[in-house]
This record gives sequence, C-alpha cells and structure tokens, in this order.
Amino acid sequence: MREYSWNSFKNLIFRNPAVVYQDPHVDNGDENTERGNWASKREYMLSTIGYAVGLGNIWRFPYLTYKNGGGAFLIPYFVMLVVTGIPLFFLESAFGQFCSQGPINIWRSVPILQGVGVGMVMVTLIVSIYYNVIIAYSLYYMFASFQFPLPWSSCLSLPDSNCSTTPQVYCNVSGVLVTNWTQENSTCPSSDTITVPMQSPSEQYWDRVALQRSSGLDETGPVVWHLALCLLLSSLIVAAALIRGIKSSGKVVYFTATFPYVVILILLIRGVTLEGARDGIEFYIGSQSNLTKLTEAQVWKDASTQTFYSLSIGWGGVMTLSSYNNFHNNMFKDAFVVTLTNAGTSVLAGFAIFSILGHMAHFQQVPIEKVVKAEFGLAFIAYPDALSKLPISPLWSILFFFMLLTVGLDSQFAGIEVITTCLLDAFPQIFKSKRALLTVAISSVLYLLGLPCVTRAGIYWVTLIDGFVAGWVLLVLALLEIIGVCYIYGGNRFIKDIEMMIGKKSFLFWLWWRACWFFITPCLIVVILIWSLVSLESPSYSGVQFPEWGLAVGWCMTVFILLLVPIVAVYKLMKAEGSPWKRLKSLCSPAEEWHPYLDIHRGERYSEQRIRLRMSHKTEPEANVNVISSSWL
Repeated sequence: MREYSWNSFKNLIFRNPAVVYQDPHVDNGDENTERGNWASKREYMLSTIGYAVGLGNIWRFPYLTYKNGGGAFLIPYFVMLVVTGIPLFFLESAFGQFCSQGPINIWRSVPILQGVGVGMVMVTLIVSIYYNVIIAYSLYYMFASFQFPLPWSSCLSLPDSNCSTTPQVYCNVSGVLVTNWTQENSTCPSSDTITVPMQSPSEQYWDRVALQRSSGLDETGPVVWHLALCLLLSSLIVAAALIRGIKSSGKVVYFTATFPYVVILILLIRGVTLEGARDGIEFYIGSQSNLTKLTEAQVWKDASTQTFYSLSIGWGGVMTLSSYNNFHNNMFKDAFVVTLTNAGTSVLAGFAIFSILGHMAHFQQVPIEKVVKAEFGLAFIAYPDALSKLPISPLWSILFFFMLLTVGLDSQFAGIEVITTCLLDAFPQIFKSKRALLTVAISSVLYLLGLPCVTRAGIYWVTLIDGFVAGWVLLVLALLEIIGVCYIYGGNRFIKDIEMMIGKKSFLFWLWWRACWFFITPCLIVVILIWSLVSLESPSYSGVQFPEWGLAVGWCMTVFILLLVPIVAVYKLMKAEGSPWKRLKSLCSPAEEWHPYLDIHRGERYSEQRIRLRMSHKTEPEANVNVISSSWL
C-alpha cells in the first residue's frame, strides 16, 4: 500500500499533462519519467567530452599550433577559449537543461527564431553524412594495418605511378636535363637542380588504393566497395550504440571516450623515446615558438575558429545532451570541465603527433616542415607514413586508427542523437514507442546519403560539404543564438532561469558572464564572421579545383540552411493573430509551452497562473514597448 501511494504521488508530481506518451526506454529511477535522464553524471560528462573532443583535436589543432608560432599560439587559443568558448558552452548547456528539449523546441523561448534551431539540425544532419565517411576511412585503415609490413610502407607497382621513397632530382647541364639522382647522392650545384614532385608510399596508398581518387568532381566513377562496406559497418555500430538512446550510448562512452586518452599516452611515450622526437616537439611548442606571430591578426582568427569548432558550438549537440540532465545539475562546473578537457586533449595530442613526425623527419633527413600536413594529409598520409618506420609498425598503426575510430564515433553518437531527439520531441505520439526503429531508419538514410562520398570522387564531396556547411554558417547560427537569448528573450531573465537550477548567485558572479554574453562574445563572432567572409576562398582538394556546378551545389546548401531562419519566421508571423506589431511582439516573447519540463520545477515564475497572465499581456496593445528592452527585465 505504501509503495502504491508513493508511485501515485510520484506520477502526479512528475507528470507533464502536455505529453502522455512515455518512452519505453526510460528507467523507473529517472527524474523525468516521460523523456528520460542520464543514468549517471559520469555518462553525461563522458558523452559530452566525447562529443567535444573530435577528429579536429587530433589533426587540426597540432597543425594550427605549428603553423601559427608553436607555443605562442596557445596564448590566443586560451584567451579565445575564455571569452568565447566557455561562455557559449555554458549558455547552450543551461539553455538545453532548463527546458529539457532539443534545439528546435528550445526556441519556444523566442518563437520567431525557431528557424535557428532547424538550421542547427540541418547542419548536424549534413555533417553527419560525411563524418560517417571519415569513420569509414579509419575503419579501412585499421583493417589494413593487420598485415606486415604495412601496405603503405613501400611503393606499389601501379600503372602511371610516380611513387618514390626519396625525392627525384634532375641535373640541368647546359640547359639539358641529362640524368637524375636521389636527393642524397646528387652532385649537381644547388642552382642547377630541379626537384620533381613525387608521391610518398603513404600518399600513393591513400590516393590510389584507399580512395581510388578520380581526377575531379566531374569524374564520379563507381562506388569504392571496400569503403562502402566500412561505411555500412560504421552505420551499424552507431545504430547499435544508440538503439536505446542515451541509455545505451551512455554505456558505450565508458570505453569510446576514455580509450583515446590511453592511445594518446601510449603514442606519446613511444614517440618521445625516438630519435629526432625532440626536434618535432621543438617545432610544435618548444624553443622555436615565434612570439612575433601574436601581432598577426590571422593567428587570432585561427585561435578563435579552432576554439569555436572544437567545442561543437552551434551544432545543437550541446543542448541535446544537456536536455537529458536532471534539472538541478550544476552545468556551470560541467562547462569548465568539458571545455578545459577538450583544450588539454588538443595540446596532448599535438605532443604525440609531432614527436613521431620529428622522428620521421630525422629518418628521412629532411626539415620537419616537409613532412607536416594538414587535416586529412596529417591523419591518413603523414602520420601513417611515420608509423610505418617504427618497429612493430602494425601495432602502432592499429592503435592510432582505432583511436580515430572511437573519437569519431563519440561525435557521431551526439549528431544522430540531435536528429532523434528533435523528432521525438516534435512527434512523441508517433516515435516515443519506436525509438529503436527511428534510430535504425536515421542511420540507414545517412548510409545511403553517404554513398556518393565513397565513390572515386568521394573525397571531393567530403571536402565540398565541409567547406560550405561546417564553416562560417555556424558563426551565423551562433550569433543569432546569442542575440536571441540575451537581447530578445532577455539576458537577465535567462540568468534567473539558471539560478532556478543551480541556486542564487551574487551580482559579481554574473558580471563576467553578462559582459561576455552581451558584448565580448557577440562582437568577436561578428569580427570573425566578417573576416571569414572577406577572406573566403573556394574549397579545393590537393590542388584540384571544383567545377562551377560543384561550387553552386555548395552554395545551395549554405543558402538553404540560412534561409530556414527567415522562412520559419515568416511562417510563424503568418500563423499568428492580430496586427503585424502584435504578431511580432508575441513571437519575440516566450510561448506558453516555454517552461521547465516537470511541474515540480516550475515554481512561481512558471506557474500556470503566471503563464496565463503573461499570455494575456501578449495580446494587449502596447504602444511604447521596445522588444529589445526585455533583455533587461
């Protein structure tokens, strides 16, 4: 009888009359018995760290550090982390946790900007297509590493191959190229030598075997079946891990979020014991750091963009993951832990990468800048080449690509969860009882959409999507996000919402966050956005330019995402009632559905009486109301 009474009381208190369809994957111990919560704080933290720590931490940050003055780059990087990264991460975490909704329904706070949430979901959907392909690359290389010697350790006998383990040098004698030598035994005067560009074995393997790369986007060619099978395996892994949503992925991340750190430490320990490792570390972050680089604006731009993208801000994932937190979770501390862990991972990975690249440069007797490449070239050409020179090379190669696999999977988990959560929140009566089927369907659709990216022109599609979708578009969405929260919804109102979750804080506590949210962060985003547009260049891959129709496709994707914001706003204005001013005013005010998800957490501020009063005020004519002034109320 006592148990029955408690269950009845619990159902009464924690129910939401607006939603009567409970997810069958929700556990009885969840605070939110309709939508579900993380099984533990550890699972949330590991999932969020896994989402933030992506492939860019492994292959982009070390290269940017080397390119922008070595250790000097850490100064602007951590400055930007403090003034843009942490404030935005904190904002998105609090935003999602307060209402326990995904990135679309979360804009019930400012209905006219709901298109921002739709745009975030579209970005995540499109990026998830090619991110799955990158995971497939890692799977293929991991499987290829189970052989000795590694298949990219020496040149393959392929037609029209220009592969060589050493650069080819021709000697110009009286204007005639009479013979050639390798770089080591050339006796020509330096002024009379002509170095012919040659592919390294790892570069040949990447282009001719792994990708079977065509000459350009115009030459699509057939599907590369070994990549299509790896893409299928990647989709199956993701679907299996998310079959029960956060309840299953939360268990998987105990391994996928921690294993990369084990591998990074192993590679770092092995790397620093190699001859030439010190030279690599010196180039990365040592005595050859160039402090004069701090006077160059490009360095600060690179630091800002790396901070912004590495934390996955503006994608909707941070909001989605935090929406499954308990209402009184301290997301303020979480924001610091996740952002600093992400930054530390980037720095640590750089040591592991450059120690082994230093050994490779020493082995080949070439300057280290000759072996350093960016992004794909670092992960699938330069680093595999360096690993092939080590004893027991298959072991190190397997570990490295398995690390890339787990790092990629964590980010993909969150991307799929964004899409799933939005559909569940929008259509609970249809999908709540069919989460597993929905997850499989989404993974299947992403697999089919990813097939063009595993044709012989696939790498061009991956580069095209990355350049047009995962670039400055996110800056626009993040700028609209912070304007919507701080200037339309109201920054001080938002602070009161946060205090409902973590308790009352002093004025001095909020002074810094007000400064960032109202002024510093949006101003920096505007500067970075303008600079990105002014210095915008058409994406290319390995010197191959894309045709005009390909660039048109890229711009169509960009314009489509950005147009979602005004299209949704116009649609809502047309559906609203009253004069144009009343419609605009009502859509710039929180909707009736905007409140903490559970009745018990709404308190007096979001009681039914207060909400009815607020909604009645929205319909009354007010001649002298400034929408922007709500930010100070």
